Amino acid sequence: MDPINIIIGINIIALFGANVGGAKKGLKSSISQVKERSKTRLQQGPPWLATFVLLLAIIWLFPIGAIDYLPQYAKFRIPALVIYLVCSWLQILAYKQLGDNYSQEIVIFRNHKLVQSGLYRIVRHPQYVLQIITDIALIVALINYVAAPFVIAEIPLFIMRASFEDELMHRTFHEEFEKYKSKTGFMIPFIG
Repeated sequence: MDPINIIIGINIIALFGANVGGAKKGLKSSISQVKERSKTRLQQGPPWLATFVLLLAIIWLFPIGAIDYLPQYAKFRIPALVIYLVCSWLQILAYKQLGDNYSQEIVIFRNHKLVQSGLYRIVRHPQYVLQIITDIALIVALINYVAAPFVIAEIPLFIMRASFEDELMHRTFHEEFEKYKSKTGFMIPFIG
């Protein structure tokens, strides 16, 4: 098996372990006291698409003679691997920095707070931009052309989901959100 694929496989296993606590916490929104739960297809669409990309990556870890990892591909695969590793763990950090405000759904909890520290001090939606970067890096590192259309499709969905969350935060936090918005970027620092 290819060494880059082995590193990616180990990282995926480690990420599952790191995500277990966040996933349990995020699922509580379905049974906890929620102030507002949005009814939109953006609730499940982007996360399911990202999960599908991950499943394609896991399958692609074990290519059955489909891909020849030629030495000249290393100049793309190795930087993509590094970007994948860094951004996947920064994404875990982004979820952890949300603390009790984290949910896999677009919700406002009764005791919801506007998180403005850590990665959220730079951009309002680091978890989505990191998901996009991680998925792009993953398909480049694996040379997974099968997943590429799905990654391209998830980009506008995550942007729409982030825009929807901005609207919800504005309705909930009004001036506090506007002040926060003026100091941060939407998904890119200092832009939006």
